[in-house]
Amino acid sequence: MILYTVIPNEQVYPTSDADYTGQMMIERQGIPMIVQQVDQQYRIVRLMSSDPADYLIEQYCPGQYIK
Repeated sequence: MILYTVIPNEQVYPTSDADYTGQMMIERQGIPMIVQQVDQQYRIVRLMSSDPADYLIEQYCPGQYIK
């Protein structure tokens, strides 16, 4: 079976739930993203946008923190 998706295999076929604990999907300024809560902030794990221009916005790069 061939699966065409932007979601990585680990997320489609998870091996353990511990890897994704606390992750949630949010939308910030119209950009869908997966974040993980760290204290009172959220760390961007992955952008889920289909617009290539969204990946060039430095403040929304994976690893950045947002409130």
